[in-house]
Amino acid sequence: MPDRHFPGFIRANEGILTTFQPRSEICLIQLLKVTTAQHSVAGIKPVNQDACGIQVPDDTARTAKGIAAVIADGMSGSDAGKEASEACVKGFLHDYFSTPDSWSVETSGAKVLSALNRWLYAQSHQIYESPQGMVTTLSALVIKSSTAYIFHVGDTRIYRLRDGKIEQLTRDHRVYVSEEKNFLSRALGIELHMEIDYRVVPVQTGDVFLLTTDGIHDFIETSYLLSQLSAVSNDWEAVCHNLVQHALKGGSNDNLSCQVIHLTQVASDDERDFYRQLTELPFPPYLDAGLVLDGYRILREIHASKRTQVYLAADESTNEKVILKTPSLNYEDDPEYIDAFLHEEWAGRRVNSPHVLKLKEPHPHRQCLYYVCEYVEGQTLRQWMHDNPLPALMDVRNIVEQIAAGLRVFHRLEMIHQDLKPENIMIDSDGTVKIIDYGSIKIAGIEEISVPVKRDNLLGTRNYTAPEYLKGLAGTNRSDLFSLGIIAYELLTGKLPYNRELTTRNLNRVRYQSASAINPDVPVWLDGALEKACAINPQRRYGLLSEFLYDLSHPNPVFTNKDLSPLIERNPVGFWRGLALSLFLINLLLLFYLMQ
Repeated sequence: MPDRHFPGFIRANEGILTTFQPRSEICLIQLLKVTTAQHSVAGIKPVNQDACGIQVPDDTARTAKGIAAVIADGMSGSDAGKEASEACVKGFLHDYFSTPDSWSVETSGAKVLSALNRWLYAQSHQIYESPQGMVTTLSALVIKSSTAYIFHVGDTRIYRLRDGKIEQLTRDHRVYVSEEKNFLSRALGIELHMEIDYRVVPVQTGDVFLLTTDGIHDFIETSYLLSQLSAVSNDWEAVCHNLVQHALKGGSNDNLSCQVIHLTQVASDDERDFYRQLTELPFPPYLDAGLVLDGYRILREIHASKRTQVYLAADESTNEKVILKTPSLNYEDDPEYIDAFLHEEWAGRRVNSPHVLKLKEPHPHRQCLYYVCEYVEGQTLRQWMHDNPLPALMDVRNIVEQIAAGLRVFHRLEMIHQDLKPENIMIDSDGTVKIIDYGSIKIAGIEEISVPVKRDNLLGTRNYTAPEYLKGLAGTNRSDLFSLGIIAYELLTGKLPYNRELTTRNLNRVRYQSASAINPDVPVWLDGALEKACAINPQRRYGLLSEFLYDLSHPNPVFTNKDLSPLIERNPVGFWRGLALSLFLINLLLLFYLMQ
């Protein structure tokens, strides 16, 4: 029988209960607390094709990924419904919690379910040689911070009890031909590309979620569900058993499974408690050369600003040169600043690329708040540009490609850098280009975690920030691509691409200045690629970094022939102005002749 390897699972009540090892730390502990129960039986059938599982991980993983409950019902008409449901429950719980912490719940869940669906589909056709070899319904509930995320396909259900009222949060994908005849319209494993319902709902302390298969909810009236879930005793194991027994007495002829998740505490919104967690480590004082902090000997200060200090230090245990970045004492009582500083380190530890500055594991028992990263011996891209005012096209392409390689790692982790500029890029002595700053990173997974302080990302630097930020809109990967386009343009011309500084008021009036006009060595087709990368409207930019890189090296016919395109395409405003002027002159001439 085909199977996947899923470590860490034990059987319970003919369903699946999971146990997992602790994960790495996160900046802050988000106190989401739940009590859970589940029960699954075959009923009058000889085999139980249902599967269910709940995972409540350790505190740090609970903050980053939340808790998850999954229920699945293998289709009775399929060749391996039991194996399909078990594989999906095990696979979702294992693979969801193995996705990067920086991913959003939607991205993590969708990718996992898409992979599971493709696997079931392949097994059906390769092993069972049937389109219904391994088919199952599935409902998954992820609760993270103060939000519930629902993934659903089929006729399993998710209910929520709140304030004495019960609400069904999913809709059945079932078509009724007649009172006696009906069939599933959607299930995992039937088609290679499956549409999965996705829903987001806010949660609050006291909410109770119920997940059931049709062997339960098709044979129990809603009033009985409400009475059981409203029980004062909160003996959820007993509630699950009661629901199963009541459905059996009601004539259930199917497998029966149910799960209960009771939210006993949603993330605290107490700002004082949040601030206490933030300030567990004090700010370090100004560090003079020769001072030793936690085994790091300070050699000299490299950079100081209003927000941070950067020091060159030596690790006394290895004598390796490292960089210590410390927060400024100016923000010692600013929880928003401390929260942002902590997330710089959080993001840096999860990015692994030769083109991004590496953060190092600090020595145990830090006395103060700081983080440690590799020392890059070289110069900033700004310094390099000063020393190489008109570099060769090949050198520019090499630099841009390396920056893009670093950006691509951020984007794959659902992180947006948001502050790409020459000062935040280093070129080491071997010619390797590295992105060195994490201060403005937007992390999709972190954005989902509710905190009692406002999180305002620092949205770039003048002349390099994407126009959508100036409008107060959220950034995307295309926002980073805009900044990369500005840098590429500046490398080739020594200037910025627009005739004036971009501001909120003039975005519709600025005009792109041809790079070819400034530097004749820039081909027209390359100029077209730069113009597209730096487009004011993000929808007119490249959608992928790879597309931009390709057009930097390969003449795109769209840009090669753009001067031959009609005026209405090249300059629609000029076309209509010219047309209006021509018509006005013609009218004047007609009027003149009529008056003769």
